[in-house]
Amino acid sequence: MNIIIVGCGKIGSTLVEELSGENHDISIIDEKADIVQKLANRYDVLGVIGNGASYNILVEAGIEDADIVIAVTNSDELNLLCCLIAKKAGNCETVARVTNPVYYQEINFIKEEMGISMVLNPELGAASEIARLLRFPSAVEVNAFSKGQVEMLKYRIPVGSKLNGMNLIDVSDQLNCEVLICAVERKKELIIPSGTFELKEKDFISFVARPNHAMDFFRKIGEKGNQVHDTIIVGGSKIAFYLSELLVSSGINVKLIDIDYDTCENLSTTLPRVVVIHGNGMDHDLLLEEGIQECDAFISLTNHDEENIFLSLYVQSQSDAKLVTKVQKLNYSAMIERLELGSMIYPEYLTAQYLVQYVRAKQNSIGSNIENLYKLVDGRAEALEFHIQKGSPVIGKPICELPIISNLLICSIYRNGKATIPKGQDELKEDDLVVVVTTKKGLHDVKDILKKG
Repeated sequence: MNIIIVGCGKIGSTLVEELSGENHDISIIDEKADIVQKLANRYDVLGVIGNGASYNILVEAGIEDADIVIAVTNSDELNLLCCLIAKKAGNCETVARVTNPVYYQEINFIKEEMGISMVLNPELGAASEIARLLRFPSAVEVNAFSKGQVEMLKYRIPVGSKLNGMNLIDVSDQLNCEVLICAVERKKELIIPSGTFELKEKDFISFVARPNHAMDFFRKIGEKGNQVHDTIIVGGSKIAFYLSELLVSSGINVKLIDIDYDTCENLSTTLPRVVVIHGNGMDHDLLLEEGIQECDAFISLTNHDEENIFLSLYVQSQSDAKLVTKVQKLNYSAMIERLELGSMIYPEYLTAQYLVQYVRAKQNSIGSNIENLYKLVDGRAEALEFHIQKGSPVIGKPICELPIISNLLICSIYRNGKATIPKGQDELKEDDLVVVVTTKKGLHDVKDILKKG
């Protein structure tokens, strides 16, 4: 596909990295010449220096032949204008990043009147991700599939767990739980396990289950099964605004701390059910006074990665609270991993991941369509959800008879409003939503799960 990416910040750069390995013709636009040059040389893409809302600049980037224009600059207005001009100048799909809550309340009107294909809100996406995590405090990651009826959760097996030494085939039988463990990370090794695989303490496991079954699984292995009740957030960012709205609507008590008085005043007006505190979140006396030792969850959302990490480290020493730490620099992940800070949220990476899903969905054949895509284990595996359509080659045969490629597992089937974990004799049918996990990169269509020839 011919793709134009406007804005080479964290989201744009991550998107170029993700899509450049998938055989697309990519053009990038940004006003910063050094960033454009660096990305163009590294990923062999066409770099154009200039304003992405300029007709002439879009022409130089190849708008007349473009299939998709993705505008992800830090300016909502520039992104919307860029998409409007791109739509007039070329016959293409348009995607705009819009983060301002005022605009987002009018998003349906904006999309319809401007003809924008999709509007992305990274801050709202990150907030939704955190809200899912707080429903399962024991999980490190939670990803939703099949209209929320199926979730994939990542969990680290602690020392002394009853899962230690248990074979996968025994997990469902002995615990009487409807879960499917579909990936295991052991030290640096990633495994798509078989039924005889033996779990060990300190393994990171990814498993698929319906939400109520996931809670049951956590309870039976001695972990917290219910969502949190009291949360402290440090940092009055847009993510904090969206997250606070989501949490209070779910009946969770929220305290929000920020050092800027005007920010606090604005948040206290727009979030009347949230306790907003003007103060320095790095002040440990303030944190103790506001109850970090008693809270169920602590979320660090300042604009500085180092502050967020230090905050989580301190709270970890004072409390058993569920920790969620926002990090913007992806290259920090390897260093942070050993600190065991609970759940890490990378908003820009989440957005880039969603855009990769969108691009792949646009180039599928007639047999299926990608509904969801999540990168697992630092991108070494993918979880994909396919919508099976008429004519797909996977329809009508038992799963055990399908010539499925190696290192791929079919994890769930959603049919007629119900999700099930499939067995070998189950068949895939038209209109099913099917989740697969694989270490093979770049699947675009459900037929790609089958061996060639």
